[in-house]
Amino acid sequence: MNQHTKPNAPVLDSYWMPFTANRQFKQAPRLLASAEGMHYTSTDGRTILDGTAGLWCVNAGHGRRQIAAAVERQLSTMDFAPSFQMGHPIAFDFAERLAEIAPGPAGQKLDRVFFTGSGSESVDTALKMAIAYQRAIGQGTRTRLIGRERGYHGVGFGGISVGGILNNRRVFPQLPGSDHLRHTHDPAKNAFVKGQPEHGAELADDLERLVALHGAETIAACIVEPVAGSTGVLIPPKGYLERLRAICDKHGILLIFDEVITGFGRLGAPFATDFFGVTPDLVTTAKGLTNGAIPMGAVFASRKVHDALMHGPENAIELFHGYTYSGHPAACAAGIATLDIYRDEGLMTRAVELQDAWHDAMHSLKGLPNVIDIRTIGLIAGIELQSRDGAIGARAYDVFVDCFEKGLLIRVTGDIIAFSPPLIAEEKHFGEIVSILGDALKRAK
Repeated sequence: MNQHTKPNAPVLDSYWMPFTANRQFKQAPRLLASAEGMHYTSTDGRTILDGTAGLWCVNAGHGRRQIAAAVERQLSTMDFAPSFQMGHPIAFDFAERLAEIAPGPAGQKLDRVFFTGSGSESVDTALKMAIAYQRAIGQGTRTRLIGRERGYHGVGFGGISVGGILNNRRVFPQLPGSDHLRHTHDPAKNAFVKGQPEHGAELADDLERLVALHGAETIAACIVEPVAGSTGVLIPPKGYLERLRAICDKHGILLIFDEVITGFGRLGAPFATDFFGVTPDLVTTAKGLTNGAIPMGAVFASRKVHDALMHGPENAIELFHGYTYSGHPAACAAGIATLDIYRDEGLMTRAVELQDAWHDAMHSLKGLPNVIDIRTIGLIAGIELQSRDGAIGARAYDVFVDCFEKGLLIRVTGDIIAFSPPLIAEEKHFGEIVSILGDALKRAK
């Protein structure tokens, strides 16, 4: 038995935990046992308010019996079916349901859906689609992929190549030719902003600089998160996404929005594509797709991209790509049940009703010790703390632990606290978050 466990507690040694300081965690583990609605219950019986929708994914709240029942029915009917040169009805049914709400305006919807198993897989799929598209239209020299500093696009080699997290770029090799725009975070000009900041649209012109450097004929696609989540809630300046779209159109570059976090109602519209009114060529999703119940992702492709590949011999595979679990029957059942809940409870647009109260609650923390910025959009918030000398991330981690012990789950990245509560949240939950977090900030040294 691990020396840090108690009698009847799980042995902790064997599980190599993801994105976790394993040795630190196993000295004082934080274990969750059950979940319902807006709350988790810890293994020691404490109620924990979920301020992060799990990991940005449980948009409809925890313990949805409708999803569990749909998965149980599907597993009892058919647990698995191959998706290579075979099919099963529920995958086509789910794709049709997704096509009805697909990102983009009428007549330009990205309504061709490719299923994956996660956000990381969705990103790598979209990057491959972009390169395949360019080759299909006779632009085979376009293989370069452009991302953005402080972007997060999962953990595949494609995703870390276009991503901008330094720990990934220092340790792991990237795809040759990938390059990056500057990030849009400018606290000197845009601190304590509700919604989109005023300054920074010109940062999109970085793509023109990269075109001049590399040549448009080498660039297949540019990928950005409409709102960067995992690197600290970085909100696009007004006009930035529009400018990026125009530059991509000018140079024949595909634009990819990574909506793994912003998809399925997080901003008050089904997708950030709809919220900002800017339509990319490909959209990556996961997380809220199944309310986090079963791992699944999806790439939404424009008909332009899809149809360019639907040529050649009919017996030829148009996109030589896929996953064992693409369109998994149980995941599709979870996804359809999730869409039913979103529709029946109006959750895709509920953030519009909540955002004013949410923004006011979060910005009420301005002036507390070490708070140097607060930024909010939709039902998302980022609270940035002053770092301790020589110990980046230590202060926010202490606040994270303090909040957990007092009954609130927050997420931290460096010294930024990120919030993304389930879309079923009520204003009383905002007050509870502010109360617990505010006290923790006052105690943090």
